[in-house]
Amino acid sequence: MKLATLRDGSRDGRLLVVSRDLSRAVTARTVSTMQQAIERWTHMEPLLNAEYQALNAGERPDALVFDPERVMAPLPRAYQFVDASAFLNHGKIMERAYDLNVKKQAGIPILVQRQGDDFLGPRDDYPFPTEQDNCDFEGEVAVVLDDVPMGIDATNAQEHIKLFLLLNDVSMRSHLFRELSMGFGLINAKPATVFAPVAITPDELGEAWRDGRVHLDLQVSRNGDWFGNPNGAEMDFSFGELISHLAYNRNLRAGTVLASGTFSNQGYREVGSACLAERRAIEKIDHGESITPFMGFDEVLRFEMKGVDGQSLFGAIEHRMVAKEGAA
Repeated sequence: MKLATLRDGSRDGRLLVVSRDLSRAVTARTVSTMQQAIERWTHMEPLLNAEYQALNAGERPDALVFDPERVMAPLPRAYQFVDASAFLNHGKIMERAYDLNVKKQAGIPILVQRQGDDFLGPRDDYPFPTEQDNCDFEGEVAVVLDDVPMGIDATNAQEHIKLFLLLNDVSMRSHLFRELSMGFGLINAKPATVFAPVAITPDELGEAWRDGRVHLDLQVSRNGDWFGNPNGAEMDFSFGELISHLAYNRNLRAGTVLASGTFSNQGYREVGSACLAERRAIEKIDHGESITPFMGFDEVLRFEMKGVDGQSLFGAIEHRMVAKEGAA
């Protein structure tokens, strides 16, 4: 099943059911918003799925052309957003390039609490104050959970994954090391996150969803030029393990968003990267200095993931970086 949120002037928008090929959509008849749907998922999922099947069968005469320009993030805001760093290869590259000594403990994933009040849609311009912030991007997937009980194990944790999302986790690198050295969370270094048009249920991934990982390429381009297509199979921690760790001593409430961290593969020379900082780190390792510049105003990023059949799963993020209104 594929779902989206129509921009209607409200904070949470209006829930849409989207066809499998992303060509058509209808307003959901059974529930108004994505948050309401996830909070009552056991009841709502079969009703929404019936609408989805009817839409795909051409049985909804009220169907309209699906337009990514008119949608918000599938879940426009979340009570909790947590980001992981589940691809250890990415960290190893950064540590080698910058001679970092990161205190890690074997078997313990790195997670960080993020802001969930201001998610951006797939075609929204992305404003930031100055190019000196060193704007970066990170291609990731995320899961949306229903209610998860404290202390759940990794195997059972995966049963609470109800939806998948594709995202660009924007970073402002000029603030990152300062905030990390202070020992608390990331604030200026991690502004709003951008999401692809559509959320999908796990069955839409088919055989690519196994072992708690999405075994598909994440295609990234910058200004129309290929940047990378790393695969999600190399996650060192499964989503089940991430959820279990997060829920060790807390309940997770419906609508929690948990992201994978930037996709990163050991074969990065062939598949590229999903993150600017990683490419710059590789350049520093290879040449002694970073060459690729950070993002500037008016540049365009695109992120997309296709299924084994070549069909776009989430639709594409395609957004332009712009100067914040009033910025010098």
